Amino acid sequence: MNAPTKPVMPNDLQNYWMPFTANRAFKQDPRIVVSADGMHYKSDDGRDILDGTAGLWCVNAGHNAPRITQAVQQQVAELDYAPCFQFGHPKAFELANRVSALFPDGMDHVFFTNSGSESVDTALKIALHYHRMRGDAARTRLIGRERGYHGTGFGGISVGGIVKNRMHFGSMLTGVDHLPHTHDLEKNAFAKGCPEHGAEKADALIDIATLHDPSTIAAVIVEPMAGSTGVLLPPKGYLKRLRDLCDRYGILLIFDEVITGFGRLGAATAAEFFGVTPDIITTAKGLTNGVVPAGAVIVSNKIYDSAMENADAPIELFHGYTYSGHPIAAAAGLAALETYREEQMFERVADLSPYWEQAVHSLKGTKHVIDLRNLGLVGAIELAPRESAPGARGMEVMLKAWEKGIMVRVTGDILALSPPFIIKKEQIDQIFNTLADILPTID
Repeated sequence: MNAPTKPVMPNDLQNYWMPFTANRAFKQDPRIVVSADGMHYKSDDGRDILDGTAGLWCVNAGHNAPRITQAVQQQVAELDYAPCFQFGHPKAFELANRVSALFPDGMDHVFFTNSGSESVDTALKIALHYHRMRGDAARTRLIGRERGYHGTGFGGISVGGIVKNRMHFGSMLTGVDHLPHTHDLEKNAFAKGCPEHGAEKADALIDIATLHDPSTIAAVIVEPMAGSTGVLLPPKGYLKRLRDLCDRYGILLIFDEVITGFGRLGAATAAEFFGVTPDIITTAKGLTNGVVPAGAVIVSNKIYDSAMENADAPIELFHGYTYSGHPIAAAAGLAALETYREEQMFERVADLSPYWEQAVHSLKGTKHVIDLRNLGLVGAIELAPRESAPGARGMEVMLKAWEKGIMVRVTGDILALSPPFIIKKEQIDQIFNTLADILPTID
C-alpha cells in the first residue's frame, strides 16, 4: 500500500462529536487513518497499522476487496437510489435470496435495515407484531441479558445490559427483564472455546417466566457470543437449553448475530455453528464487509407466513426505512457474499481457529492477564483492573498497541480481537508478540 505523499489531518477536529469515544482525550492526541488495503490501515503519519479488529467486527474480507469495490462503483453509475416502499429493484431481491440460502432451513425471509441497531429494533417489532396478529396480544414483554449489547436504539438499549449504555437515557421500554450473563471467571477462566460450566444459567428464564407469567413474554434476545461487552462465550449446552425453554413457553428466540453472522466463527452463522436455530436472526457488519451501512433481519417461515395470512391491511407490516435494501448496499452485499464463497473464507476461519486459539492462550501467565477467551477468529484478553481506575489499564494497552502498529479494541479492561478472515499466521504472531511485549510494561 503506497504511503501518502504528506500527512493528512483535518484542519479542525472539534465539530465532529465522535461515538463511543473519549472525545476530549482523542482530540488532544488523535489516531487518524487515511486509507486501507488488505490487512492494514495507513495512519495520517504514513505508518501501516495492522487491523486486529476488522474495523468494528465488520471488514471480514479485508480492506479494498476488489470485487466489492468494483460492484459499488458500478452500482453508483447504474442505479444510485430506488425507493423500497411499494417499489423495488432487482439486487435487493437477489441479495435476499443469497442471504436466506446461508441461513438455517426454514428461515427464508429477509427484511433489510441499515445497521445492527436497526436490525435489533426491527426484530423486536416483528416479534411483537407476530403475537399481536395471531391474537396473542398479551405477549408484550421482551427479555434480554445482562452485559448484552444490541445496538443503541431505544429497543436495543432496553433489552441490552451494559450499564453505561443505559444509565443516562431514562426509563426506556417498559416490560423488559434480563437473564443473567454467562461470564464466570471463577469456574471458566482460561477455557479454550466454549466453557464447560454455566448451561444452567439459561434456567433463569424459568424464574422470569414464573414472575411475569410466560403468556406475557413475546421474545428472548441474546447474542450467541456476546462480543462488544468483552467476548463472553456461551457455556456448552446453554443455547440449546434456552431454545428448549422458549419452545416450552411459546416465546420467540432471537439471536443477535450482528457480529457472528457471515463467518466469524467459521460457519455462516452462530446458529449453524452451535446447531441451534432461533426464530429470528439479526445481522449487519459482515453483510457488506463494512463497505456500505446495511443490515438484515432473517425470520422463520412461520413468522412471515403468519404476517401474510393474518394481515389486517394490504400492507402486512407497517415498518421500514428509507434506505432498506439500498441499491449500493445490495450490490456490496452480493459482492461480499460472492467473495466469501469464492475465496472460501468461512472455511479459512475454521482452519485458522486452532492456530488462533494457541496464539490467544500464549499470553497465559503474562502480567495483568486474568483470563483469555477464544472462539473462531475472536479473542479476548481480560486484564486485572487498577483498583482506583477501572478501564485505564486496558486503554493504555490499546494506545501502546497503536503506537506499535496494531489496532485492537478495548472494552473496560478487556482487549477484543477479531481480525479480517484474510489474516496470515505471521500476522497473528505479530499481534500477540506485540501484546506480549506491551503488557509487562504496563503498571
